[in-house]
Amino acid sequence: MQLDLAALQEVVSSAAAIRRRQFLQPVGGKGDKIFPPTYPGEGRNAPPRHVYERRRLGDREAWCVLVDSVQSQANRLEECLLQAIGEGLPIPYVVVDFGSTGLDGISRITSLDAPHRVYDAILRDSLLDGEEFMKSDVGQALAKAKAEDASALLEISPTALLFGAWHSTGEGGGLGAKFARCLTSEIVGVDVPVDEVLANPRTGETEFRTAGRRPGSRIDPLGILRKVEVYKGPNGWSTDEAAVGKKAKKVRPSEINHGNIAPSIQPLGVTCDHIEHTFVLSFAGLRRLRFGGGDKNSAGRSLLAALGLVALTDQDARGYALRSRCDLVCDGRAPLELVNADGGSETIGLTRDGAHALFREAHSSAQAAGFSFSAEPLRLTPQDKLVEIVRRSQELALQGEGGEDEEAERSA
Repeated sequence: MQLDLAALQEVVSSAAAIRRRQFLQPVGGKGDKIFPPTYPGEGRNAPPRHVYERRRLGDREAWCVLVDSVQSQANRLEECLLQAIGEGLPIPYVVVDFGSTGLDGISRITSLDAPHRVYDAILRDSLLDGEEFMKSDVGQALAKAKAEDASALLEISPTALLFGAWHSTGEGGGLGAKFARCLTSEIVGVDVPVDEVLANPRTGETEFRTAGRRPGSRIDPLGILRKVEVYKGPNGWSTDEAAVGKKAKKVRPSEINHGNIAPSIQPLGVTCDHIEHTFVLSFAGLRRLRFGGGDKNSAGRSLLAALGLVALTDQDARGYALRSRCDLVCDGRAPLELVNADGGSETIGLTRDGAHALFREAHSSAQAAGFSFSAEPLRLTPQDKLVEIVRRSQELALQGEGGEDEEAERSA
């Protein structure tokens, strides 16, 4: 089945979803070790860990590891859409311009960068034409948006409808605008060797961790030894206790990033039978959204569906360099599948260029149906208080103060 706009409008109105199950492999080849994301271990000083679960695979169960979560994939797909915007695709979005603030390393934040998308505090603490964003007419329309009429979001920031968004500080104690994601994408390593480890000798409780190991060490080219007495305080560090101020604290050279780091081995890194990327674009989810009835409903839903397909095909083109030592490549090319309401499926042919053309056509159709899209992003400027809190944070960071580690140390 070739997917043109007419076909897309038809399947969005009647089918269940578009899905794809794409096998990936490490760029180093099948069986090469990859490094999934790590999360804090349970308990104080617990080592970092990967996330494992047993999944049913046909007639057997297998240990699987999370390689890229739904949330992380959403962020990566939004990065792909930002790149598509840079190439001229007319995707509406909001941008906060920090260009004139003098802040180091920050020029702009968009509704595709911000953690809570168009309802993020960065946007809420910015101004639209000198008025607080959420108090402006546009902000009020976003705050009042509901699934029963999501037109404001479609015209201003449609990615919030596709990937989900929640105006958690809205009316009714957090019962403001809330939209479930219509697109889910996740990458999992399947059939991973694990070790069973005794976690609590008293209760006999066990936990499972990777059978892979990551060694670590560092040899200091200056040859600074651990026994050298070093003091750290308000004035930095020194071998002279008096030189660093009244709150001097004796530390090891490694705590000021000097000296050797002894060799260590941590249970990190995995091998697996295969890696699977699952993508689902839910048409049932899209049909929960309304935009005024009739042709506007069809046009709005089709625009969001086309946007999701752009994100997927652009990620394929961009590649899967997820993190250090987790660079993946497609193992063959799995087709997109249209899932019908009865559970049956058929394959869909769609290239990256085809997805872009489909979105442009859907965008024009939505305009003809009565949606209003600006040719430029909605531009905001940060409030002075937002600029000041960032500036102070940067100053503290340069002084080596006020970090999360210090907060944890003081609360311990």
